[in-house]
This record gives sequence, structure tokens and C-alpha cells, in this order.
Amino acid sequence: MGPVRAELLWQTVLDAVELTGGGALRIVDLGGGAGGDAVRLAGAGHRVHVVDPSPDALAALERRATEAGVADRLTGALGDASDLASHVTEPVDLVLCHGVLEHVDDPAGTVAAARQVLRPGGRLSVLVANRLGAAVRRAVAGDFDGASRLLSIDLDAWDRRTDGARRFVLDEVAQMLTAAGLRVEHTAGTRAFADLVPSSLVDVEPGGRDALYALERQAALLGEFTALSAGLHLVGCLESEADAHTFGGSSAAL
Repeated sequence: MGPVRAELLWQTVLDAVELTGGGALRIVDLGGGAGGDAVRLAGAGHRVHVVDPSPDALAALERRATEAGVADRLTGALGDASDLASHVTEPVDLVLCHGVLEHVDDPAGTVAAARQVLRPGGRLSVLVANRLGAAVRRAVAGDFDGASRLLSIDLDAWDRRTDGARRFVLDEVAQMLTAAGLRVEHTAGTRAFADLVPSSLVDVEPGGRDALYALERQAALLGEFTALSAGLHLVGCLESEADAHTFGGSSAAL
């Protein structure tokens, strides 16, 4: 099941790139770690700057960029959303914020910081874990109390020390994007089935992985599946030039 999940995650990146358009893009991958996505993006001709709080991840990123021959298009900086603007010297076309909001103290502040480095017409792509989808999966696994907790808690009451990484519902993320001055232009669920189908069925059945991937892509086009998917993917667009940030960053970046 791992390869299917990995390709579905990568597809959310491709969807964000397609929405942004315009050929070779300037991209910031916030929390991009060791560059699983960034290396592939740089290989496709984009200029990518990873901002991550882990020195070990950035060291691995540098090695991977060199090995892949994309070090001239892929850079990294030690930091997070709190100092993001200092690592970006000019507005970028796309910010990826995938799998980040679950783990930060201030999700709304992180979204606002990402918006600050966008050019007018730029996009912010957010991928988060879905609270309702997680409740379904816990119930299927027999954890009924855990499922009930996910259905009863809201974002303001979330305590990562006891509740673990945050889970979101669609409206919460959409409201954060809107509050940051972004127009939500894309919403979709991801992994509607992949976490529920036994790996043995996918691995044994000839063509099972391809069939499951195709089914997932079909479900992603149907809004009815969004609420039950494991992940939520939203893309917001910065439309007004008046909302763009004035840059004075000092770090080498894009």
C-alpha cells in the first residue's frame, strides 16, 4: 500500500503545480524535510527552496540534491514559519505546506506566514489530516472511544500532548486560508480508500495498485468523498497585489 499512498501524496503536489501554471516555478516547500518532493520538483525544472527546522533533514536534502544533479535549483534553510520571510528574497509562485499544520503551535499563523511570501497570483497548497476520515478509520480498527473523541473535539480544544497531531475538518482549513487573504480555488480529499483496503488485496491482485490509484483519483473528483478521506488538500490563490508582502529578506533563496 505504501507506493499507492506515496503516489497519491505526490499527486497533490502535481495538482498544486498545475493550478499555479506558468512553466518553471519558484517554489517554497515549508517543512519539506529531506526533499522527497523537492528533489522531484527540481528535476522537473522548478527552483525549490526548502525551509525546515531539522538540521539532519537539511543535510540529507543537500546530499540528495547533489546526487540527483539538481543542486543548482534546490536549496535549503534552517527555519520554520516564524522566520519564513527572512529566507525568501523575492515573492514565489507556490508555497507547499503539506503535513505541517498538524504539528505546529499556530496553524493559522503558519498559513498567514506562507501567504506573506507569495506573489500576486501565487498559490498556497495545504495538505492536512482529515479529522472525520480519521474517526472512520479508528472505528474500523475497533477504537470506538478514539473515534468518538475525534467527532466531539474542535480545533480550539485540541491538545497535541494528549490528542496527538492535529486533525482538521474542511471548513477549518478553508477559513484559515480565507482569513489570510487567499481565495480557496481547490478542495479535494485524498486517500479515500487506500488506508482501508488490506494491503494483501492490492499486492496480490494483478494490476491492483494501478486500479486502486485510479479509483482514488476518481473519488478525488467527487466532493461527496472529501469528508471521509484520510487527507484534505486545499489550494488558495493570492489575487490582490495589495495583499502581497514587501520583501527585504537577507538569506539566499529564490
